[in-house]
Amino acid sequence: MARRRKRKSRRRLEGRRILEQIPQFSIESGKDKPVTAARKFIHSEGILPPALLLVKRNEHTTDRYFWAEKGLFGAQYVEENHFLFPSLQFEDEEEEVVLSAGAHIG
Repeated sequence: MARRRKRKSRRRLEGRRILEQIPQFSIESGKDKPVTAARKFIHSEGILPPALLLVKRNEHTTDRYFWAEKGLFGAQYVEENHFLFPSLQFEDEEEEVVLSAGAHIG
């Protein structure tokens, strides 16, 4: 029996595209849990939101976190619900302005 491919969520793909445009930081968790390592890194480096943190847990696993004004979130949640985060809204608005400006020229 043929195996069906899993359908990709358009909303999640849109969120992933938006997250690719913000600054990314790669760190290793060391002895800390990944979320603790991410929080320590944010505070020690003074990182301002929005930012994406890639925390290497071991050689096979990397956890992704999104640093927002509201706190630290799992990147997958943010991909699916990117419209809830004001710091990601300016990305969409800039694209809409460019698209609408192009429509008025023609």
